[in-house]
Amino acid sequence: MALNAPRILLVDSYDSFTHNLAALCRRSIPNCQIHIIKNDDLSIQQLRPHLKHFSAVVVGPGPGSPDNPADIGVVRDLWHLDDKDIPPTFGVCLGLQSLGIEFGAGLKRLHTVKHGQISQIYHTGSDIFEGVGDTRAVRYHSLHVTIPSASEIEQLAWAQDEENGRVVMAIKHASKPFWAVQYHPESVCTDDGGWGVLRNFWTLAKSWSESRRPSAPLDPEFRLGTLWPHVPPIQDLPTSFDSRTNSVLTTTVRLPQLPLTRICEYFGAADEESKFVLLDSAANPGRFSIIGALLPDTLHVTHYVGDTYVSVCKGKSTTKENLDTLDVWGWLSNYMRPRHVLQHESSTPFWGGFVGYFSYEIGYPILQIPLQRRKQRKHPDVNLVFVERSVVVDNETRDIHIQSLIPNDEEWIGQVARDLTRLSQSPCSSSSQRRSSVLSLSPLSSVRLPDKERYISQIKQAKEHLYAGDSYELCLTAQTQISIPYNNSSISSTSTSWERYQSLRKSNPAPHSAYFRLHPTTLMSSSPERFLSFSRPPNPMCQLRPIKGTVRKGPGITRAVAEELLAGSAKEVAENLMIVDLIRHDLHGALGENVNTTKFCGVEEYETVWQLVSVIEGTPAAGTSKQEEFDLGWNVLKSSFPPGSMTGAPKKRSVEILQNLEDGEREVYSGVFGYWCVGGSGDWSVTIRSCFKYEDTPATKAPRPPHKDTEEWAIGAGGAITALSDPEAEWDEMVLKLQSVLRSFGITPPLSS
Repeated sequence: MALNAPRILLVDSYDSFTHNLAALCRRSIPNCQIHIIKNDDLSIQQLRPHLKHFSAVVVGPGPGSPDNPADIGVVRDLWHLDDKDIPPTFGVCLGLQSLGIEFGAGLKRLHTVKHGQISQIYHTGSDIFEGVGDTRAVRYHSLHVTIPSASEIEQLAWAQDEENGRVVMAIKHASKPFWAVQYHPESVCTDDGGWGVLRNFWTLAKSWSESRRPSAPLDPEFRLGTLWPHVPPIQDLPTSFDSRTNSVLTTTVRLPQLPLTRICEYFGAADEESKFVLLDSAANPGRFSIIGALLPDTLHVTHYVGDTYVSVCKGKSTTKENLDTLDVWGWLSNYMRPRHVLQHESSTPFWGGFVGYFSYEIGYPILQIPLQRRKQRKHPDVNLVFVERSVVVDNETRDIHIQSLIPNDEEWIGQVARDLTRLSQSPCSSSSQRRSSVLSLSPLSSVRLPDKERYISQIKQAKEHLYAGDSYELCLTAQTQISIPYNNSSISSTSTSWERYQSLRKSNPAPHSAYFRLHPTTLMSSSPERFLSFSRPPNPMCQLRPIKGTVRKGPGITRAVAEELLAGSAKEVAENLMIVDLIRHDLHGALGENVNTTKFCGVEEYETVWQLVSVIEGTPAAGTSKQEEFDLGWNVLKSSFPPGSMTGAPKKRSVEILQNLEDGEREVYSGVFGYWCVGGSGDWSVTIRSCFKYEDTPATKAPRPPHKDTEEWAIGAGGAITALSDPEAEWDEMVLKLQSVLRSFGITPPLSS
């Protein structure tokens, strides 16, 4: 077979590291083309005729067990092809286990599972390990194979675990062109045992094919599965648009004495009857805060998973627009494209565009997971407004940028500049006195924490899934409910949620805070975690900053102590590593090869905590068109959903497990909130350390009917469950995360379940 342009078939067993493996193949096998199929896309009868077109097959990792047909799919049949049909094949993790048991190896559970653990790999120095030196590699497995003395399988490498003894780490078939490793060569923390081993596999594969496989020309038009990196054909590219006439009007005033909260109240934050959006950098390292100056007819878009339309509200008019062949992401992209602003002199991160949130469940269609338990249509899964007028506050310089996308809107900009200047010279109102009165909970209020016994039972069930190989990490969550009686004796529409948000930003200042009043949902957030940011074209860069590992500041908690507790903890590093590898997969899937981990498990200082943070960045391939660059960050946001730090890995299987394990939908919690700017940039944060409430209609001055006598708030909290998790400690961590938000309701620790 002609091997000058290698073609690799990568079999994906629904893993969340597959694109990392594809990127490693491109690095180790020069100029190769990679075609990705799922392990259940084709039967062996359907696949066999196509194998002659491939130089080699790579069987990727995945959840589950190699002896379960639903988990392994067509992979088990690849090992038993007739000699004339056999391609050289390299297996990883589940791929090794499948190869082993199909040729007589035993399959057992590890005494102590290895998920996100780095081990020394001992090897023979021959075959796929020829020229490979000392190797440290990342392991994600709870099952392992044992090789009998008389077997067609030969051991090439092993680990020596204190808890598990000697564990097979690499094997080959004695006579067929099959090799496999148990560890993950594609992980960010695997060294020469990654690309070096795969490079050796390719050398052996070429040698075997030259003597055993008949030469056949490679048809350049041949396609099977998904080509990676994906190059969209011409008909898939966005239609052209002319945005040269779009512009941003801006003026800047410097008012260092004017608090952000007073600017918000100028734009209606204290009026519960109105819509309002604030993205608030309330603590370092955040810098810019964004206030939407919403109009009565500001476009408000909502959508629920499963609907074939989006609801579009302008003023008092609401219409339903059919999605037709689009999904909601495509509809929003089509709306944004003709409003693109190509150039503007302002360096502020936001000029105007969509602001709002996406729920956790909006990720289900992306993962092709059915939504099982929705009984009520409460919080929309997509809840966005298109902001045409905005104010951006630079919290570093105290510059206030007043902006508009509306043509000839200079009069409004000038009026706001004059009003804010006068406001900065007037004495502050008594909002702090109002705040103390509205935050006191009535004796009739109730706080319903998750049931501790049930939560710990769920942790134990989650760990059983980990031991069985179904997942490497599960981010288990639960919700706390707060019921507060409305005060019908008051005829004021003063927003108690705005008062509570001010308390939240004071007690738990965070770089990614937000206050949204987008009926029917009100959201207050003090999130510490950025999910995804992407810069403006040309040459946009996408950056994700997952946080796994937090230590609250306190007496004696110096940087050195925090680094020992976080970067020195095998559990914390393992949690972070698993999410880093998952995010790398998501980025590789959307961007191709240009993905780098620029920081791994660095300890960063925040206002109230130390956190273990990694940074993963990606850029588009050379030759990406301007239209593709504008949509790039949006496409990355979609393909990365839901946030991996809130699911676990592999993502699809983990989300399926959690849907059955948790007591209800997460709704707004553990989704994302942020903006997509008309300039092409965006910034989205994970909805944690947050609370939200539902109301059918905005508050009115009339007394509420008897059936609506309370406001109901929900607060989500949880943690990443790994094989190293202690159930009692995980419960304590969940309650600790709750406390920062509960303080805004006048509830102080300690809490009891």
